[in-house]
Amino acid sequence: MKTAQAGRTTAAAQSRSRPVPRLLKQAAKRYDLYLMLLLPVAWYAVFHYGPLYGLQIAFKHFNPAKGIMGSDWAGFEHFERFFDSYYFWRLLWNTLSINLFSLLIAFPIPIFLALLINEIPSKAFGKWLQNITYLPHFISMVVIVGMLTLFLSPKGGPVNTLIETFGGEPIRFLESAGWFKTIFIGSNIWQNMGWQSIIYIAALAGVNPQLYEAAKMDGASRLRRIWHVSLPGIVPVIVILLILDIGHFMNIGFEKVLLMQNNLNLESSDVISTFVYTTGILKGEYSYTAAIGLFNSVINLALLLLVNRFARKTSETSLW
Repeated sequence: MKTAQAGRTTAAAQSRSRPVPRLLKQAAKRYDLYLMLLLPVAWYAVFHYGPLYGLQIAFKHFNPAKGIMGSDWAGFEHFERFFDSYYFWRLLWNTLSINLFSLLIAFPIPIFLALLINEIPSKAFGKWLQNITYLPHFISMVVIVGMLTLFLSPKGGPVNTLIETFGGEPIRFLESAGWFKTIFIGSNIWQNMGWQSIIYIAALAGVNPQLYEAAKMDGASRLRRIWHVSLPGIVPVIVILLILDIGHFMNIGFEKVLLMQNNLNLESSDVISTFVYTTGILKGEYSYTAAIGLFNSVINLALLLLVNRFARKTSETSLW
């Protein structure tokens, strides 16, 4: 008996001491699955982790002729320059405010749309509504901004024509700093709400139908069934998507902001991503804008860690 136990202990110790061969054997058995992972792993290694080597230019006076290693050390000089600049608070406020309003307004709308489609008795009409709402997602960003320019034009645009019909004066929407955030967030909602609702619709399809039947037998109204059955059923999905959204809280759709931006609305449209492009790419201040980009990424990482930890403690749902 003791000999058998000692043999099992020795075998367990040997298996723990040889984790690599065991991993190789498991990989050999499931080689097809590991081959499928090869391409995405290579993608992340080349385009996400490889460029991290260049982050050191944020702490240097980068000179392309000298290269990254040969450039002079600058320390935190570029960060201090950014924090002391007159445009720092403007860039930070524009970036934060657009993302905050988008989170408060745009994030719940796909949830409401998914609940609406799920509650429509006619499945054919529900499919038609779903298709109509997610089609704008496939429209090019350039076309979207062109449509906004056409519809909101002060001369002949449908919106201003309607305003003039009721006795109002034409409004230069795209040339007004006060209207920029409203137009940007509103057009984002129209373009993306249908596409973002698909995952919620899929989650609602996984809710046990017997829960709806039990609630109906207990006399629960439609709104009660939505509140006590549908929403709790998709809460884990909502939490995960909320964490992912907050994980890139400081990132804004760069292309759309740049296309809508002009000198007249710069006060509201100038965000960190567009500033990095105009200063870093167009003016060649690579080290300075690398420092700004690093500052932006550090805030995103800190928010992601904090929200993930909060979600794990409160709802027991998190990314890790």
